[in-house]
Amino acid sequence: MKSVALAIEEHSPQGIATGIARLITTGDLGPGDRLPTVRELAVDLGVSPATVSHAWQTLAAAGLITSRGRSGSFVRSAPREWLPRRYRDLGASQEARLDLSLGTPDPELLPALGPAMSRVSARADTASYQQLPDIPELHDLMRDSWPCPVESITVTNGALDAIDRVLSTIARFGDRVVVENPTFPPFMDLLEQYGLEPVPVHLDEQGMIPQEFARALAAGPTLVVLQPRAQNPTGISLSTARAHELASLLSRSRTAENAVVLEDDHSGSISTAPDVTLATWLPERVLHVRSFSKSHGPDLRIGALGGPRALVDRVVARRLLGPGWTSRLMQAILYELLTDPESVAQVEAARETYRHRQLELAAAVHARGASLRAGDGINAWLRVDDERSAMVQLAAAGIRVAPGAPFQLGEPGGFVRVTVGMVRDDVAAVGAALAAAAGA
Repeated sequence: MKSVALAIEEHSPQGIATGIARLITTGDLGPGDRLPTVRELAVDLGVSPATVSHAWQTLAAAGLITSRGRSGSFVRSAPREWLPRRYRDLGASQEARLDLSLGTPDPELLPALGPAMSRVSARADTASYQQLPDIPELHDLMRDSWPCPVESITVTNGALDAIDRVLSTIARFGDRVVVENPTFPPFMDLLEQYGLEPVPVHLDEQGMIPQEFARALAAGPTLVVLQPRAQNPTGISLSTARAHELASLLSRSRTAENAVVLEDDHSGSISTAPDVTLATWLPERVLHVRSFSKSHGPDLRIGALGGPRALVDRVVARRLLGPGWTSRLMQAILYELLTDPESVAQVEAARETYRHRQLELAAAVHARGASLRAGDGINAWLRVDDERSAMVQLAAAGIRVAPGAPFQLGEPGGFVRVTVGMVRDDVAAVGAALAAAAGA
């Protein structure tokens, strides 16, 4: 236990928490290791038990340790083994005063479901398992609002379901897939499940960097996966000029002449950026996914996949051997939400609110001498000197953010993801905490 005390340089609650966090990061303390008791460490450090107890609370709030009552406190093991690998580090472990780690929309800004449900028949009146998978009115509405003319559209159980189906029908074990870096962790977990090799491309403020994209295409990928708007985790949206440039590089590439582009527009309805797709220039090679989880409710589990008929039909045929179709009752509810003037107004108000929160928090961080780029949608990407120290310091202030490492390929840089969309008030205080943590 003395070795733990020796690693702690500063004896305040935050200093103790930071010292323990450093031991966990370096592996000197591993998952399941028992920590000294509050009283033992207090004696070794010459501080009060209350000081150590406060540090323990901070570490628990950051998800680094867990208490087992009289058995003591232990370094937390990897939680929830049933989750895919990169998902595990994103889940919240304990309550925080302000949880900005989850990447979910503000429940108060979602349109009310009650009125929409009251207008939908309560009968599940599907007459045949061979019926068309989409209800006609929703299908037509999707087609009318698609970012460019499209041959075929099908409704799916959310964006990840669509992406999973595309990977399973198009990619083969060992294929290379171009992805943004950083990117959404489940994308990388899916690639790993299918034995696919990610080829990372970094981003600037307009999207994938063209020079890196060209080098990635030289690797001969089968697929390119990108998020055109409100990119998770950075909040970057693809500019029209950059989309055109990427499409041109792809069309001229001899090593990626058959590569398919898979676009995940997961936050379109609450994004303030233009509706951009590479299908404008490459309609025969682009599959575009649209999701309504962020704008209308995560539990609706509805998205849509559109693109060349030959590719979409393969996905539809494969789904018939699994879930078959997305519940037509849920499709009807979504249709009501997308067409009811009151619901439409609620989503438009949410879009403006999220944009205001992004700008306001970025200004608050800047006022304290740090930098946070105002993103699109609900997330932003904060550069920090040390990820673990930043998370511990924010946990001490009652704020939880998502670690940056699960979002990154290769050697992870110092970042955390902040779900800005959940910052309803106390913006100056949150901005000050983020700014302080950036240099922790």
